[in-house]
Amino acid sequence: MNIHAIRAIYRFEMARTVRTILQSIVSPVVSTSLYFVVFGSAIGSRIPEVGGVSYGAFIVPGLVMLSLLTQSISNASFGIYFPKFTGTIYELLSAPVSTLEIVISYVGAAATKSIVLGLIILATAALFVPLQILHPGFMLLFLVLTALTFSLLGFIIGIWADGFEKLQFIPTLIITPLTFLGGSFYSIDMLPPFWQKVTLFNPVVYLISGFRWSFYGVSDVGVGVSLGMTLLFMAICLAGVAWIFKTGYRLKS
Repeated sequence: MNIHAIRAIYRFEMARTVRTILQSIVSPVVSTSLYFVVFGSAIGSRIPEVGGVSYGAFIVPGLVMLSLLTQSISNASFGIYFPKFTGTIYELLSAPVSTLEIVISYVGAAATKSIVLGLIILATAALFVPLQILHPGFMLLFLVLTALTFSLLGFIIGIWADGFEKLQFIPTLIITPLTFLGGSFYSIDMLPPFWQKVTLFNPVVYLISGFRWSFYGVSDVGVGVSLGMTLLFMAICLAGVAWIFKTGYRLKS
């Protein structure tokens, strides 16, 4: 494995984050903080506890996941789309760098940025609401797996997109609504029985539920099921990336 190539691409992507720190770090943290103020303080003071957890603290895992999902996709999709846009992707494909090394570099950098952002948001949340993490190991596991999975999805979107507007199509019109409807601000046990069953078809439910369990020991679905669904989604994304490089989809033209 070409470690030098992986390191070079990884460092280049991380350096781009430093150059755009206001957009990459500051903006998501500020916007998420507004959620804490509005939902945690203003609305949370009028809502009783959910599952024995104060409402302000209950929404923290969901808000972290909201930022983690959208930023993972955004970082990875733009990271691989920009070389396509400028034409430098062909130099990369013709270089002595394997497809695995390319994926590790771009996805690794995108996941790293998302994980750092998630940890910053967690630290920021502690300023607004009391936090406890009952299972820190599982919390980090879900954080890393989710960042990697949605960075892989972002990588696929970056290959698929043929314009900047398409980079935001799936995150804005699909991922964000699924996150809001996946229990970010409520427990699905609060829904009528029919909608509880419908909600279980939303894959984001399992991510948020498992992540919330690592904090408070409460979840909408079993933690084993949440972990299994996360790994399944990652396997699907890995299969998608493998198919792209095998067929040359949107790369050879």
